[in-house]
Amino acid sequence: MSPVAGDVAPDFTLPDTHGTPVALSALRGAPVCVVFVPFAFSGTCTGELCELRDNLAAFDTAGVRLLVVSCDPMFSLRAWAEAEGYQFDLLSDFWPHGAAAQAYGVFDAVRGRANRGSFLIDADGVVRWAVVNEAGQARPIAAYREALAAL
Repeated sequence: MSPVAGDVAPDFTLPDTHGTPVALSALRGAPVCVVFVPFAFSGTCTGELCELRDNLAAFDTAGVRLLVVSCDPMFSLRAWAEAEGYQFDLLSDFWPHGAAAQAYGVFDAVRGRANRGSFLIDADGVVRWAVVNEAGQARPIAAYREALAAL
């Protein structure tokens, strides 16, 4: 089951595109938006992340750090970030495979990937907004903007 508004966000430590561990608990004191995506380089995922990239100022203005999580290996995520010019963290949930996605209730064990889940977490580590979409259903940037405004 995915965390909902009011739940304490499950902690995780995942490597970024250069292998540096990023722990959610170490980011307390500032809000964070955790965005799970199924696959690097896929059409819908690339479209969503390019939209986030192009609207990153909204997150910056709200003081929110953006973390994108995929079950892809960090090397694939690095190539994707370089190809698309992503200036936010991409974290690899590759091994143990999908552990963070499982903790957030968005792991698809049949396909070995995360479903589309976004979680806005406040400075105290509490989920303030969450949305989970099925494969192929992009999350609209307007929903992020509304959640950021309510933070």
